[in-house]
Amino acid sequence: MRISEYLSRVKSCPGYIYKKINTAKNACKLPLGQILVKKKLLHLRIPIRVKLSIAITFIIWLTIVILSFVILTRQKEQLYLQTIKTGQVSLNYFTNNASIPLLNDDILRLNRLIKEAASVEGLLYAIIVDRNQVIKAHTDHTKIGTTLETFENAENVKSDKNINYFNYTLSSGMQVLNLSRTVTFKEKELGAVHVGISLDFIKNLIYKESVSILVISLFIILSGILIAILLGIGFSRPISKLVTATKEIGKGNFQYRLDMARKDEFGDLAESFNYMATELWKKLLIQKSFGSYVSPEVLNMILSHPNDVWLKGTRSEASILFTDIRGFAAYSESTNPEEVVEALNEYFAIATQFILEYGGYVDKFIGDAVLGVFGIPIFRADHAERAVKAAVAMQKEFQHQAGQNKNPFLSKIGIGINSGVVVSGNLGSQVKMEYTVIGDSVNVASRLNSMAGPGEIIISKSIYEFTKDMVSVKALPPQKIKGKSGLIEAFQLVDIKKRQDDT
Repeated sequence: MRISEYLSRVKSCPGYIYKKINTAKNACKLPLGQILVKKKLLHLRIPIRVKLSIAITFIIWLTIVILSFVILTRQKEQLYLQTIKTGQVSLNYFTNNASIPLLNDDILRLNRLIKEAASVEGLLYAIIVDRNQVIKAHTDHTKIGTTLETFENAENVKSDKNINYFNYTLSSGMQVLNLSRTVTFKEKELGAVHVGISLDFIKNLIYKESVSILVISLFIILSGILIAILLGIGFSRPISKLVTATKEIGKGNFQYRLDMARKDEFGDLAESFNYMATELWKKLLIQKSFGSYVSPEVLNMILSHPNDVWLKGTRSEASILFTDIRGFAAYSESTNPEEVVEALNEYFAIATQFILEYGGYVDKFIGDAVLGVFGIPIFRADHAERAVKAAVAMQKEFQHQAGQNKNPFLSKIGIGINSGVVVSGNLGSQVKMEYTVIGDSVNVASRLNSMAGPGEIIISKSIYEFTKDMVSVKALPPQKIKGKSGLIEAFQLVDIKKRQDDT
């Protein structure tokens, strides 16, 4: 059962959690505190350097344990075989040299022969007995002349090339390997030789080797832990920096950069991350810059489909709005540049605000003129109405702000609006490109704008045809404009009628 299921039953068992068992019976089994501890352990965050240290330490420890087991087992076998070989050599030496002294009952010579074996490491005893099992020579002189006692608890009794050997345990608990061989002279049995080798000697050697291996293992493990910690830090620090950098990017700080001069994959990742941040920053700048000229929905469309048809030259029906300032050249010549720029920026801000508010986009600023476009790149059937409403709202705001401050530009702005077919798309070269509109309709809008006096809005016949049910106009005499062979009809916009469907 999950912890959440346990916690849901707290009310039915105060201070405890019900635990479901196979018999489908419920009983208060597990304390709440224990459940909470387990829950914390399940969500415990373990740093990567700790995980790496534990993993490397475990691998080192497991490797050392396996190698130690293999080495010690092989060494134990080799020591045992070496012990048997040593015993066999000693036994053969005694047997080959004891026949004549034993035949002559030369006890002194026999003991001198035995004495030479006392210095062999691991050899406990050497015994020479006659046919009656009477000890004639012994490494322990006190036992000479006594009868050899029967070996009790003999184990692993074996014979190999006239040599008998078996294991047995002394009363002191020491384990002994006994090797024996019959002494003969001219095929006549004279007695036997016994050699005892301590098996605890082998254990002591193995123990010493185990201690040495343990010390070396501890040193290797500690070194491995240290190396693992250093490696863990080497891995975790770049990752922590990447996490921090990712959070900064998530907050919108696209100017955050990773400073990791590494010649490995982390260095490549840092370079890629910095490249990503730079590209995001550029995209943000483009979005902010372009977003100042187009409505949010147009901007989203452009960013979502950067290679779509809007980038290419296309013919579209649109409305063009031109504004500029009357008497700007004379004013700018007699005014400080700082004041001119400040006044222009206020004028541009108001114009841009209402163009965007009514669904258009600012194509460009041309000196003191503003070119606004309605109906592209997103087509709107009411683009003419939007252009007219934007112009009226713009002029009202210009007049209102002109009465509030000392900006002389705002009361001297004329607006011209025309509707027709335009060519829109990216124009320029590979070095410099801009999205703009061109065509006769744009030129006509510019000429209409030049006809508008301060605070006036001049619209073309096409705009009037689209909006005649919503506007009050004053017809102007047919005008001859540059680039047109005939006269054009123009209208001065007086006001917008209040319609029933307006909100």
